[in-house]
Amino acid sequence: MLEYSLVSGLTASGADAHIMHVTTTASVSYITRTDGFDCGIMISASHNPFYDNGIKLIGAGGEKLDGGAVAALEDYLDGVMPGGAEGDFPMASDGDIGRSVDYVSGRNRYIGHLISLSACSFKGMRIGLDCANGSAWQIAKSVFDALGAKTYVLGCEPDGLNINESGSTRTGALCELVRENGLDAGFAFDGDADRCIAVDERGNVVDGDGEMFILANRLKELRELGNCGIVATVMSNSGLVSALGARGIECALTDVGDRFVYKKMCEDGAALGGEKSGHIIISKYGASGDGLVTAIKLLECAAERGVPLSELLRGYEPVPQLQLSVRVRDKSAAFSQELISLCERIKSEEGCVRVNVRPSGTEPVIRVMAEAEDEERCGRCLARIARYLRDM
Repeated sequence: MLEYSLVSGLTASGADAHIMHVTTTASVSYITRTDGFDCGIMISASHNPFYDNGIKLIGAGGEKLDGGAVAALEDYLDGVMPGGAEGDFPMASDGDIGRSVDYVSGRNRYIGHLISLSACSFKGMRIGLDCANGSAWQIAKSVFDALGAKTYVLGCEPDGLNINESGSTRTGALCELVRENGLDAGFAFDGDADRCIAVDERGNVVDGDGEMFILANRLKELRELGNCGIVATVMSNSGLVSALGARGIECALTDVGDRFVYKKMCEDGAALGGEKSGHIIISKYGASGDGLVTAIKLLECAAERGVPLSELLRGYEPVPQLQLSVRVRDKSAAFSQELISLCERIKSEEGCVRVNVRPSGTEPVIRVMAEAEDEERCGRCLARIARYLRDM
């Protein structure tokens, strides 16, 4: 429904709409950049339920549009024209109307691009894939099969309603699949496949922090990391910063959001950045998170060294950390200076090392993270903050 509405509006205004159909956010980013489009549009609920469908806007360079550009577009949709004037949308007529083009060839070219990225074959490796009943449900298997792996796939029966019932935010089924079948590794994607959470050969989750640790070390070995280190967010585990620091790799921290990560990467010239949630950006391959690229490069690290995925985490010890999302009536009102001050006081009283609180960018929730010497202290801290939010 949203796709047809978008295409109708675009062509009525005189633009040409090239339609890639069911595909990943990263593929739209890749094709926008490599085929010279003015922008890209992805319809996606990302990691959320289907009814949270929204629109991601991608610039000509393949990057997500910044907040200022999005705000200007929203004003335009509300009838506020540039300069503050009000008026109707300019519509094309006669031969000036746009056209819609079936562009499934773009998606197929992206698949070829993914297959070309691995420096080695995955023949003999047994891999679990959880596609979250989302946009990677056909692409992921095709890519890893072509690279020689034997694949075991979950979340590959989308019905339009069951997206993200498994995948990167719910990794239990994939962990069980890896353990029960003795697989070499597993990779869970979210609905639009810009996130990837890995599972090692023991069935243990390797989140975005662990993935960045592995990839940063590999890029340093290849002399592709440079001297500027990597970029993570304030939600990343302090253990990541310490572990990378011990290897001479700096870790700059930004606000949460992959667009903030990418902006900092551009400023610093960083080759790698990402989020604990599994949004990983490798600048050599694109300007936004790509779960499939992440999975390919992680498996390549293990295959080339001939070691299991867990071995690549040697030297990384996460600090005890817990996170909680609290649903609120009005997240703008809930996220106040009073809340921030309360969190600082509770952090001190519970003996926590770090507390971070922020409003979700997509849901009516406040997200809280606590780090301490043990999970018990983290839990007490989160419980007190959650109680305050629920009593508001």
